[in-house]
Amino acid sequence: MDLSVVIPAYNEALRLGPSLRQVVSYLQQQAGSWEVLVVDDGSTDATAAVAAEHAADGVRVLRQEVNRGKGAVIKVGVLASRGREVLLVDADLSTPIEDLAKLRPHLAEAPLVLGSRAVPGSDVSQRQPFYREMMGRTFNLIIRLLGVRGLRDTQCGFKLLDGEVARRLFTEMTIERFAYDVELVWLARRHGHRVVEVGVRWADSSSSKVNPLSDSARMFWDVLALRWRDFRGGR
Repeated sequence: MDLSVVIPAYNEALRLGPSLRQVVSYLQQQAGSWEVLVVDDGSTDATAAVAAEHAADGVRVLRQEVNRGKGAVIKVGVLASRGREVLLVDADLSTPIEDLAKLRPHLAEAPLVLGSRAVPGSDVSQRQPFYREMMGRTFNLIIRLLGVRGLRDTQCGFKLLDGEVARRLFTEMTIERFAYDVELVWLARRHGHRVVEVGVRWADSSSSKVNPLSDSARMFWDVLALRWRDFRGGR
């Protein structure tokens, strides 16, 4: 399998169908074999049923009965993947699937390529509300202060990984919610892998599942716990 596309989904019944049609249509025009894995994070709507409608198009549905968080279900998807490359994509396609072509050339230099909204080449057509932008900037500052330096945007949901490296790293992943991105970068660097950022297109979705208060607090404590693990591991 050349490429595995992993899409986490929680209550995405309205947006998932159009997104899958766009993803499948693009992949059908590319050379090589591929699979799409939709990991349903305990949705209470018809997310799993919508994904299952595309089974004949190469879409696999991995259903989780209990809502656990974005990091947890991405881990499920990555560990079930078979591709030599693994692409992580948000269900709303905030970054269009076509931007895979921007990330692919960089796998030759790094096994973890981050789509970024903050480096040259990025194009943010629809910005986040002011409070979410401030939340993101503050979180990125905290990340740098706690030791994950040299990157400007770890939280964009569009990421491309070497498949074997991805499955090894996600075996070790412990953070189940939105701060999983930071742990992924931290683990990659801990194992001596290079991480690069590549500018992508991005448009904010008004239906974001991020809670600016509770999720910000959880992300902060997850990163602190990660830093503590790093400290104890270096002793």
